Formats: sequence, structure tokens, C-alpha cells
Amino acid sequence: MTQPPLSASPELSPAAAFPADFAWGVATAAYQIEGAVNEGGRGQSIWDTFSHQPGTTIHGDNGDIACDHFHRWEADLDLMAELGIPSYRLSLSWSRLQPTGVGPLNPEGVRFYRDLLAGCVARGITPYVTLYHWDLPQTLQDDGGWPARHTAYRFAEYSGLVAEALGDLAEHWITINEPMCAAFLGHSWGMQAPGFKDDRLAVRAAHHLLLAHGLALAEFRARRPEAKVGITNIIGNLNPASDSEADRKATEYWDAVSNRIFLDPVYRGRYADATIAAYGQYGLTATGQGASADDLVQPGDLAIISAPGDFAGINHYTNMLVSADEAAPGGASWTHVQPAPSSFGWSNTPAALEAVLKRVAAEYTSLPLYVTENGVTFHDYVDPNGEVRDSERIDYLRGYISAVGEAIADGVDVRGYFAWSFMDNFEWAEGYDKRFGLVYVDYGTQARIPKWSAYWYRDIIAARREAAGAAVTTGATA
Repeated sequence: MTQPPLSASPELSPAAAFPADFAWGVATAAYQIEGAVNEGGRGQSIWDTFSHQPGTTIHGDNGDIACDHFHRWEADLDLMAELGIPSYRLSLSWSRLQPTGVGPLNPEGVRFYRDLLAGCVARGITPYVTLYHWDLPQTLQDDGGWPARHTAYRFAEYSGLVAEALGDLAEHWITINEPMCAAFLGHSWGMQAPGFKDDRLAVRAAHHLLLAHGLALAEFRARRPEAKVGITNIIGNLNPASDSEADRKATEYWDAVSNRIFLDPVYRGRYADATIAAYGQYGLTATGQGASADDLVQPGDLAIISAPGDFAGINHYTNMLVSADEAAPGGASWTHVQPAPSSFGWSNTPAALEAVLKRVAAEYTSLPLYVTENGVTFHDYVDPNGEVRDSERIDYLRGYISAVGEAIADGVDVRGYFAWSFMDNFEWAEGYDKRFGLVYVDYGTQARIPKWSAYWYRDIIAARREAAGAAVTTGATA
């Protein structure tokens, strides 16, 4: 493996501190990498359906093959080990494990994931497992999907079966990844599966996704009490575009409908008044007390949703400016702060991640925090020397990882950081146009080529773990 020059490998902020047991990792998701959609007894998911509909993804791309990880997982784990990655956040395909979303688990799917998880452990890689990363079985969608309350109970049944079948191979479990995206991008904005544009459906989906989290947590508590379980939310850092009262109120509105709608029920046991003001017309109530049998929030729902977890997962990518906009829903619109030369146009604003971590710790929970996704896309390519010189990604990662370390130094209990993503993959509606990976994937040949950022991350992890170990020995702070 080649090493990028020192000028492309800056150190982290001297103010950053990391504990000796900090989880350094990378992340992926099943539909984005596995492929083999018709193998191993797998059933169809909503992303199979959505991505095969004309006009839903760039170039009509789909995840039928993706990174062919289903067949190449051993080599992928070998590469992860060679790059010194100690922790791996992966997701399970619900439709591979339970093809129709009901009934017993598919033995072939169970065997695949048992082999994968055991393969992690054998290589010294600690798995962090996500139960749901957007791949709802199509049969459940046909029966109402997430807007239907019974889907939350199907997820609970699935989670209990997974806890029994795979729970001995991993300690850390994430119930739901980014319910905001699953609910609103999929049911309001129409840009992700199942592709609806109906705010009522989105709000119903949001509540039922949170209910599913609480029910799954209860299943793990009953079947695997030793497991560490939490939920991952994507949290944006929102800033008023000006000092005007209108922009300030617009920011409060956007916070209520994108952040607080998921944070308040989980960590405070109620929906915020501002969220109810925005979405009460669709059935949201503060606690569900006295609700009729037809209402969205039922008595006891918020107690289930807010049952104590073991950690809080946070995904964060970009910083946003919010403006009053009479033409926009809720009178608010947003744009990116300080656009970076990324292929998504997202910002490179590390202070935003630090602000999010401090906010969650100060306002919502004393639970340990994990940054379960953070990363950036560029128009990566293999140069004539066979290298992928993504210095811009190194700069981005250096800033954001430093921000995590600075938050820790200021007293925030952050236990891990997972770069999104381990390798380039099917990026949902963006198809294969966007490359987040530390490892370049040539989709035609399925060759894996570590980018400069992969080597940089390898060296940062090694140096920080060595420093943390020395600090433990001497009693100093790493």
C-alpha cells in the first residue's frame, strides 16, 4: 500500500482528546453494498422497487449488484483489517433475513450474517449492527408500509428474531437509521423509497418509526439484556440567515420538523409544542393521553419510544442557513453554509458537528454519544499511477474528527466515530454518481483501491490509539 505525502496527511487539532477505548470505525449499509438481490432467499425491498422505476435514480442506477459485497465480504473484511479499522458499523437487510417481513427468519440470510459478523470478530473488528437502514420488505409496503401502525409491530417481531439469531455476535445494536430520511425523504419529498409526496404519510411514518425503535429496544431488553441498544438520528446544525425575527422563527420551525420531531420523543418522552404546531393537523399530540383508537399517537406510545437506551447515535454531514420564505412549506427554506467543492455541495464546517454534539449532550441526554456517520463526496478518480489522491477528503475528515475530539475535551461523552463510508457504494437516488468511500470501487471490475484518505485514517487511528494507551500507562490525558 502506498502512503500519501506528509503534506497531505495533517495531524488532528492539538486540542482534540480521545479516550483509550474510543471506537474508530467505518460504516456501510446493506442495500448500498451487498448486491445479490435475487440470491440467498432474499425478498424484494422497497429500494428494489423504487430504483427500478424510471426517473427515480441518476442514470437509472440500482443496487442489484452494487459492490457485490455478498460474494466479496471476506476480502472486504481483510482489507478493512489491513487498513487497521477496529470497528465496523454495518446494517442487516430486513428483506434478506425475513423476505416478506413476517414469519421465521430465512436460514440462508442468517447464515450469511453469522458468517459476516464472525468474520469481523475473527479479524479483531468490533461490529456495530443496524437493524433497519431503509430496506423495508416490499410485502410490508404493499400492506401499508411505515404509515401503517402494524409495521412497527412487524419490526418488533423481526428485531426479536434477530436478537436470538445473531445477538451473540455483536454487543452494539442500532435500531433505526435516520428516521427523518425514511419518513420525509421517502414519504414527503418523494426522493427516496417508497417515493411519496404526502406530508400526512410522512408524519405517520415518522411516529411509527420511533415506535418501532421503542418496541425493538424492548425485544432486545427481553432477549439480550447484555446488548447495548440505541437509535441513530441525522441532526443538522441550523443557523438563521440573518438576525431578523423572521429568520429566527424560520430556524425554529425547521428545527422542530427536522431535528426535534425525532429527538424530543426519544429523550424527553413527548413531542415539542413547536412540532405539534407544525404537524398537529396530521395527528401528532404531545403525549397521546386520551387519544381515540384512530389517532396517530396512542396512550403509552411515548413511554415505549422514550424507554432508556444505552447510547445515542448521531449522523451529521453539513451546516445549514435557514431563511424565512413565504413560498416554502412552513414559511422556511434552507441552504448550505460555506459550500465546499464536494460533489454534493455540502459544507466543510467542523464546528457544526461540535455544536450538534454539545447540543444533544446539554439539552437531550447524558447517554454516551456515537458519531455513527460523517463524510463527504468528491469526484474521485484513479490517476495514471493507480492512486486516488483525495486530499480534500483528508482535509474534511481532519476537521470533523478534530471537532469530535474537541467536544470530548470540553466534557461531551463521545465514544466513537464512524466515517461514511468504508467504500464507494450505491448512494440511493444519486446512484453511483457520488463517492463517499475511503476505498475506491471500480464498479465494472469490482476492484477496491484504498484512497489516500484510507491511509491517512489508518495512521490517525494508529497514532491516537498509541497515544491513548501511553496516556493510560502514565495517567496523562491523550
